[in-house]
Amino acid sequence: MELRQLRYFVSVIELGSLGLAAKELGVVTSALSQQLSRLESELSTRLLHRSAAGTRATDAGMAFYKQAQLTLRHADDAVRAAQQARLSGHVSLGLASSTAAMLAMPLITAMRERYPDVRLRLVESLSGNLTAMLNARQLDMAVLFDPGSAQRWTLLPLLEERLFFIGSAELPGLQALHGRARLAVADIAGLPLVLPSRPHGLRAAVDSAFARARCEPRVVLEVDGLAVLMDAVRAGIAATVQPGAATARLPQDALVRIEIADDQARRLNTLASLGDDELSPAALATRIVLRDVAAATISAGLWPGATLHAS
Repeated sequence: MELRQLRYFVSVIELGSLGLAAKELGVVTSALSQQLSRLESELSTRLLHRSAAGTRATDAGMAFYKQAQLTLRHADDAVRAAQQARLSGHVSLGLASSTAAMLAMPLITAMRERYPDVRLRLVESLSGNLTAMLNARQLDMAVLFDPGSAQRWTLLPLLEERLFFIGSAELPGLQALHGRARLAVADIAGLPLVLPSRPHGLRAAVDSAFARARCEPRVVLEVDGLAVLMDAVRAGIAATVQPGAATARLPQDALVRIEIADDQARRLNTLASLGDDELSPAALATRIVLRDVAAATISAGLWPGATLHAS
């Protein structure tokens, strides 16, 4: 008995016609009929009743049909398991520090579960550095905030983040804002801020938000590294404007975090990669897993201010 014969038999029962089943399966009717006759001969029982009205299962055929369906499902599951198990190779992915805080460990865990033979290389750096590495083909893919300078890559919008005003409760001037759920850019124009320097994509987004509000940020310190920047914020040197992910590695009560209400105070995360025809099977699989992980993280409410981009 062959799986092919089971598929033929199931198709005939479901379509009720040898001719329709043959067309669906891409075989000639005589070949299909011959295989079914061999199956009946091997089982020494009549499975099908053929008439001018069509083809239907006998009692024995219906009992066999239910078990054949189950066997085919198990066979398909076995094929998928084998394909996943043998998927191997290397894939390199770049993430900015705030994005890595939300996605890195869930992605590592998911990849180990789904594709244990794929070796993942994660690079945590500034979005601009990741763009340069992608252009130099040192990365297969990266989550970028300003992919405009990424050359000839496939760009898939991944998610959007709201920006937050973040500061220490001890910072002078912050007490007046404490307890507010949302605030406008203009409300923080006079407060000292620590921000990344201007080549940074986040700085461009913050400057743009202030410009639209017809005010300027009071930048007292520039730091191009999330860990040190947040250390300065916790020390009460200045507040900052960052996505909610910037506080992911800090205790929940370490800082005051207030969402900025201005529509332009947001940041798009775009997954940039080599073209599909250049990506390895391992990289294509990783891209899917990354979006699944992002969706699960946002759905679970673990990513403050983030919404998955509609695909």
